[in-house]
Amino acid sequence: MTDRDLWSYREIAAHIGVQPDTVRSYRKNGQLPPPDLTHSGRPYWHADTIRHWVAGRARNRGK
Repeated sequence: MTDRDLWSYREIAAHIGVQPDTVRSYRKNGQLPPPDLTHSGRPYWHADTIRHWVAGRARNRGK
């Protein structure tokens, strides 16, 4: 089963426990995966995309 809900900066921030501006900074610095969809100039990511990204970040923290 996949989670295809779309998340904005706000949902991503809530999921990882940071402010939306921090998530925007991650994107600006190339630390966030490319958006799955852009609508009216706003980026959105599938929940699964972000969960996969978060899992990869957790594995790389000690390196």
